[in-house]
Amino acid sequence: MISPETAELRILDAAETLFYGRGIQAVGMDEIRSASGVSLKRLYQLFPSKGELIQAYLRRRDIRWRQRLAAYADAQATPEESILAVFDWLHEWFGEPDFRGCAFSNSFGELGATSSAVAETARAHKEAFFRYLAELTAAAGKPAALGDHVALLAEGAITTAAITGSAEPAHQAKAAARVLLDAAQPSAARAQPSPAEGA
Repeated sequence: MISPETAELRILDAAETLFYGRGIQAVGMDEIRSASGVSLKRLYQLFPSKGELIQAYLRRRDIRWRQRLAAYADAQATPEESILAVFDWLHEWFGEPDFRGCAFSNSFGELGATSSAVAETARAHKEAFFRYLAELTAAAGKPAALGDHVALLAEGAITTAAITGSAEPAHQAKAAARVLLDAAQPSAARAQPSPAEGA
């Protein structure tokens, strides 16, 4: 008999593959049971409703997605290189065979109007992504608004790549981000000389 931890992992793995690959509403709990190899009784013991399983799937995907992105971008030598590396990472993601866009935008499109929990989880994911890019732009000494601009470029690239089936939008968005970075003046806080520097 498999442990509760192993059963939960199998269920979440199956749910992620099926929900992300085919859409949440198209997949029933029986299909999750079959794909996971976990009995329906155990499935409902761990996730008493499909809504709870959806939330667990989205929360886990959010953590994994943001950790993978940060590990890639934070490894760069400078904050500006980290910002541009976001688009290199997106290009790799877009090239994965199972890529079909943002799981959070997809789930919001399917269920956001009827599930406040899904809508809130999708918003929280986007806010965390925008916040991360704001932190990178602040570290680069750029205006705070630039983080939002870069995030919107990334969001547009994700959507376009999903629709076109091409990874190229990542490179196009990176080129646009580079233009914005080069044109941006240092933030006011960083631009003003310290008293020692002004003396």
